[in-house]
Amino acid sequence: MESLWRKQCGEILSDQQEPASKETHRDVIVIGAGMAGLLTAYYLKEQGKNVLVLEAGRIASGQTERTTAKITSQHGLKYSELIKKVGVKKARLYAQANEAAIREYELLIKSKGIDCQFDKAPAYLYTLQQENLLREEAQAAVSLGIDAFFTKETELPFAVAGAVCFRGQAKFSPLEFIQYIASSLEIWEHTKVMAVRGHKVITEDAVMTADNIVVATHYPVFNVPGFYFVRLHQERSYVLALSGCDNIQGMYLGVDKGGLSFRQAGEYLLFGGSACRTGENDKGTAYESLVKAAQKLYPGSKEVTRWAAQDCMPHDGIPFIGRYSLFTPHLYVATGFQKWGMTSSMIAAKILRDEICGNRNPYKRLFSPRRINLRAGAGNFLHDVGMSVKGLSKGAFHRPSRDVGSLACGHGGIVTIDGKRYACYRDEEGKLHKISARCPHLGCELSWNPDEKSWDCPCHGSRFDIDGKLLDNPSKIDVK
Repeated sequence: MESLWRKQCGEILSDQQEPASKETHRDVIVIGAGMAGLLTAYYLKEQGKNVLVLEAGRIASGQTERTTAKITSQHGLKYSELIKKVGVKKARLYAQANEAAIREYELLIKSKGIDCQFDKAPAYLYTLQQENLLREEAQAAVSLGIDAFFTKETELPFAVAGAVCFRGQAKFSPLEFIQYIASSLEIWEHTKVMAVRGHKVITEDAVMTADNIVVATHYPVFNVPGFYFVRLHQERSYVLALSGCDNIQGMYLGVDKGGLSFRQAGEYLLFGGSACRTGENDKGTAYESLVKAAQKLYPGSKEVTRWAAQDCMPHDGIPFIGRYSLFTPHLYVATGFQKWGMTSSMIAAKILRDEICGNRNPYKRLFSPRRINLRAGAGNFLHDVGMSVKGLSKGAFHRPSRDVGSLACGHGGIVTIDGKRYACYRDEEGKLHKISARCPHLGCELSWNPDEKSWDCPCHGSRFDIDGKLLDNPSKIDVK
């Protein structure tokens, strides 16, 4: 399940060589070598800062390689909701920040001559049944200064009830872009950060210090302070890269339940959907539903590759960018990008650069992790608390539905062995893979994901393979 970007680009290479001694001090240490971390490091270095990037795996090996790589200010049914929940002023700032991010990508790519398939393209929301919602969204976007309009004309292989078009949006190849950005940075790969204490960054085999530290690990991996585990949940969405489809110029996202995503990437169509909360794909039909839809809409198409992305969803619909908490003035965070990580990464890089360098930034307060938007986030907060309680209580009030002997080859499930609950998978050869049923992050019970043969945490989104190896944070360790 390799993304199209990884198939095309391969491994990202950094010219920096890791020194023999890891006892070091830097102006800034950035934790995480995805798009947000690397762009932050890049802009800080431009300001003369001595920056080191630490990455637990390989460069861009997390969510950055799994994106559909749309650079847009169009984020679903966003602006009508923002106006209602946080007011016109904040909604306008959100729109301006994202529009500015698109322009900054274009400026950087063109000024540096970065060959990354960058292309300006319109972005559309479409509906098969909710015309009024999209008319309202178009009006809201225009009122905030976005170049948008309502239409019923699209390139899609079916008729729509309505669509909103945002002009002046963009798309690119994220790993080709990162190859340029990473080449000038000092990056230590395979260096997992286990803790931050004051100005100390503690890895598995070293202790380093920095004046300022940026946590750009997608989901914040340090629970206290910040308490992001009660402020975010994670969702997964699935993508097929198809050949043999008619080319489309625009980028499309359906707003109805089960809506699909369309985006051209060279000769391939990126065809996405099947979004669900992480840990709730226990039926294993995410890819199957996409394949059926592709066969119906594009009968002659062929699947080239498939993959899934995972996104952090903040309760009020606005990313967290800025100081990690009130009590850590030297520690910063960038998270909660929803499904719009490319644009949000640029916003984060500029805000964090300005915060650390003492520059003014007009968007700082809007994205501040210390904000309180009770009206905007109360419903999602209560739902997430309920999911956490449910995940933590499993085992105390739920009996497993099977014993280990009933587990068929190629299937996984929670079973009881000698009175204890385990997450077990029996492979095609009949070998049993047994790990604890509890996520090591905060103890929620794991859920089997048949599509990806992984154990997923429905509370906070950590994921593990059949032998307990960590696939996605916030957990920092494997399951035993």
